[in-house]
Amino acid sequence: MFCAKRAIKFSCILTSSTVAGVLAGRRLCLEPSRSLMSLESLQFDNRVLKSLPVDEEKENYVRSVSGACYSLVNPTPVKNPQLVSASADALNLLGLDIKEIQRPEFIEYFSGNKVIPGSEPAAHCYCGHQFGHFSGQLGDGCALYLGEVINSNGERWELQLKGSGKTPYSRHADGRKVLRSSIREFLCSEAMHYLGIPTTRAGSCITSESLVARDIFYNGNVIQEQATVISRIAPTFIRFGSFEIFKTRDATTGRIGPSVGRDDIFHLLLDYVTEHFYPEIYKSHLDDIEARTAGFFNEICRLTGRLVAMWQCVGFCHGVLNTDNMSIVGVTIDYGPFGFLDRYDPAHICNKSDDGGRYAFSKQPSVCKWNLRKLSEALSPCLSTEKADEGLELYEMEFQQTYLSKIREKLGLVNKAFPEDSDLVEQFLDTLHETGCDFTNGFRKLNKVVLSHLNDPGHLEMVCDSLLDECATPDELVKSFKPIMPIHQLMMFASLGEQSPMILMSLGLSPEMIKNELTKINNMEKVKKTTVEEKRKTDRETWLTWLALYRSRLGREYTDDMEIDKLQEKRVEVMNNANPRFVLRNHIAQSAISLAEDGDFSEVNKVLQLLQKPYDDESAPAVDEAASSLNIEMSKYFCRPPDTALSLSVT
Repeated sequence: MFCAKRAIKFSCILTSSTVAGVLAGRRLCLEPSRSLMSLESLQFDNRVLKSLPVDEEKENYVRSVSGACYSLVNPTPVKNPQLVSASADALNLLGLDIKEIQRPEFIEYFSGNKVIPGSEPAAHCYCGHQFGHFSGQLGDGCALYLGEVINSNGERWELQLKGSGKTPYSRHADGRKVLRSSIREFLCSEAMHYLGIPTTRAGSCITSESLVARDIFYNGNVIQEQATVISRIAPTFIRFGSFEIFKTRDATTGRIGPSVGRDDIFHLLLDYVTEHFYPEIYKSHLDDIEARTAGFFNEICRLTGRLVAMWQCVGFCHGVLNTDNMSIVGVTIDYGPFGFLDRYDPAHICNKSDDGGRYAFSKQPSVCKWNLRKLSEALSPCLSTEKADEGLELYEMEFQQTYLSKIREKLGLVNKAFPEDSDLVEQFLDTLHETGCDFTNGFRKLNKVVLSHLNDPGHLEMVCDSLLDECATPDELVKSFKPIMPIHQLMMFASLGEQSPMILMSLGLSPEMIKNELTKINNMEKVKKTTVEEKRKTDRETWLTWLALYRSRLGREYTDDMEIDKLQEKRVEVMNNANPRFVLRNHIAQSAISLAEDGDFSEVNKVLQLLQKPYDDESAPAVDEAASSLNIEMSKYFCRPPDTALSLSVT
């Protein structure tokens, strides 16, 4: 099965880095542990609480926590918890026997109603730059560290509950998560893993009869929703923002970190992270803290560059890339208003609160580099600007190398590599954008190109027709071009931006964002005048132009002495293993959520099963005119979404 092979291959890549000892568990999770454990016999060794300072205040109330990295606090019980879904594969990381999921105690422990023997619930203190501004203390406002479990393979995994109630870091919130957001995070955590992308894992999703008030659309219409808890598993949940609790007063916001001036704790945290997650670097520079810190920073730059490149290659948009949402071991963390691209749009924003478009899809590489710069500033007592710059250069190199390597696989360029391949990639993305083509399906359809038929004009016409089926209609594009605010407001802000860009930015907007919105309006007006037939004709010409370039490039893949059929077979295999057939689209997640809110969890579990085989053609039968009703039902997971899904997702 390809997904298993892909996960194994990815783990092997990571073993070349110093974080390999921790992340190699990704490979082992595909096999049963040698000795499975019961809930009560999980082997907890809560190292982080022994290594880093814990808050002396034991009462659970919202406060500024100074001089500590964790605060001990128990989860808040929920009423009548009920299991929505569980990932046996993820829970196997802990060495937990799958049969334990069926026990009533599982729901009690993983809802937070009871504390698992050996666990020590605590909330982590961290700060963060949110939307480009330092926010001061943030911390685990709705999540709890339960402890670190060592399985029988000797792997250490941190177990966490999210949505488990108030902590000292909850600020004005209730510490709860609701069913819709919990299902989205649960499914996407597992989806990313099976796509081969480093991520935190989700072990379970448990809802309850406890109700919490939510204003979904921020319009004053408050509704009651079910409090829901998910369990999350990772090597660690320490993040960039963990090092920002020592930050001096910020020149813009005036805020400081709660442990400013505590150099002793800073060094404890830095030593803890490097020793346990980058042991090779730690051992190589025991007596040189500057070299040790530079080595750590270089590795997190490499891992982050590789991670972001993989996001871009599957069309994943994180949505909230604040420094408090970035892991120090280079895994995807904290799934909020994420989204996978439907039609390709580099300016796509999946977070409706991101008015300035800071975290748009195309900006993810640059904003992650910005976040790494902020991490380097937090490490500045032991990291010079020159060394930080070297690390950021490594980030750029790793991103470019990984991105081009993955994209070549997606295009089936498996035999040779040329510098001008990057131009072909950009032209392909431009064609996707111009025609409104589905990102995932557009790449997948290229496997229909047969090398031995490259000189047959009819063959390229057939491929072109297949791609045209994935392109948006004029009506769909009109809906997608709908501006985020009325035209007269956009014009007012555009004028304001010309006079005073700083005032515009203080409102959470930017000249670039206003320009993009005005461009969308112009495009919308043009598309309104276009018929379906006219657009399809234009799209055909656009695609045939690119396919001619693609044919020329594929012709350079082989020589006269090569067996073209074997190269074709290799090419299709590589492409199918690089281009998922199934991603967690918003409309798929929403369908599962709607049923779950009515008490039917079957769709959540069906989607989870499909997510485990995203590259596998056998995971959903092909659909034709004579397809059975089952095939027709399954096709919805792989087809381009309905036009209503082209709008921004609701968090």
